[in-house]
Amino acid sequence: MKTLIIVPTYNEIDNLRPLLTEIFKYAPVTDVLIVDDNSPDGTGKLADEIHNENPQVQVLHRPGKMGLGPAYIAGFKYALANGYDAAFEMDADFSHDPRYLPDFLTAIEDADLVIGSRYIKGGGTPSWSFLRRFISGGGNIFARVGLGLPIHDCTAGYRCYRREVLQSLALETVQSRGYAFQIEMTYRTLRQGFQIVETPILFTDRRVGKSKMSRAIFIEGFTYVLKARFSKKPQLPPPVRRQVATVENMHTELVSEDQPFVTQT
Repeated sequence: MKTLIIVPTYNEIDNLRPLLTEIFKYAPVTDVLIVDDNSPDGTGKLADEIHNENPQVQVLHRPGKMGLGPAYIAGFKYALANGYDAAFEMDADFSHDPRYLPDFLTAIEDADLVIGSRYIKGGGTPSWSFLRRFISGGGNIFARVGLGLPIHDCTAGYRCYRREVLQSLALETVQSRGYAFQIEMTYRTLRQGFQIVETPILFTDRRVGKSKMSRAIFIEGFTYVLKARFSKKPQLPPPVRRQVATVENMHTELVSEDQPFVTQT
């Protein structure tokens, strides 16, 4: 399966080269697309240098800081235009540990979207404070209940999409820019009837650099759920498959509209 890992960057010069080393350690045959938003610290220039050293690394330069969602949309369009079968989302700050890449690559063989989940057995947020866990967990519950999502981690940003999903989601109509983007993409994927698998990850804080999280990003997620919940839903193709699986050690849980959790070993 021809696979692209999309890594948006803004002032990640200290993380970029070590991250790429780890990516190719665990997924040596994948390609990487750096989507840089004209980083003042020279991240984009470093990305170009690495591209000259390794053709598996491609670089997309944008004129300024335009948001996480648009960065991934640009990356998805690149993946579709260049014949990739699957596309990853990955943060540049090591919050998404590359050691989980083999788990994703195995799971995506039998799924349409694989989400690295902090909230299933084997996942977690070991370095977070109680307050941060409370806010994140509360936001996930709000999205799950508000939109009827049978997903444990709706806001997770470590994920892998099959080409067929990206082709079906009308990417040009996705409006969310911050972490509401993850909720919107999950909601659209489920409404199209695609299969989602959750695989456990431990989410850690960035090693170096400054967090991009802000109050505005949190508010965007809250307002998106309300708008999506009460807006008139557009016509979509009939569901192909509507189920969710979670990979928890050797167990698989299936969720569908017609069937409660079923655990298989």
